[in-house]
Amino acid sequence: MASQATKRPARMSTRAKSVSEYLAAAPTDQRAALRRLRGTIKAAAPKASEVISYGMAGFKYKGKPVVYFSYWKDHCALYGPGTGTMKFTAEKPLSDGRVTSIVKTRIAAIEKAG
Repeated sequence: MASQATKRPARMSTRAKSVSEYLAAAPTDQRAALRRLRGTIKAAAPKASEVISYGMAGFKYKGKPVVYFSYWKDHCALYGPGTGTMKFTAEKPLSDGRVTSIVKTRIAAIEKAG
């Protein structure tokens, strides 16, 4: 059984105030994958705004969460409402197509809900 300490994120000791600050604090080996993920999300949802919430980087559209992402000791993760958690590593990042599909589906759901 994993101890509680192994489940904690490898994060900076103070909370980031921006997504750029959050990414700058990420471990070097994960930073490029997270920056690519950020760019893919921005391209898929150009009108979404970046946020720091729950100690993670994320995007909101019309005040509703689209996706969040974070880094941990051994992996990174993408969290999407209704899609659950998708873990990935810097060596095996999520595909741009998959991320784009998730984001566009979420934007469409927000639009439909009004």
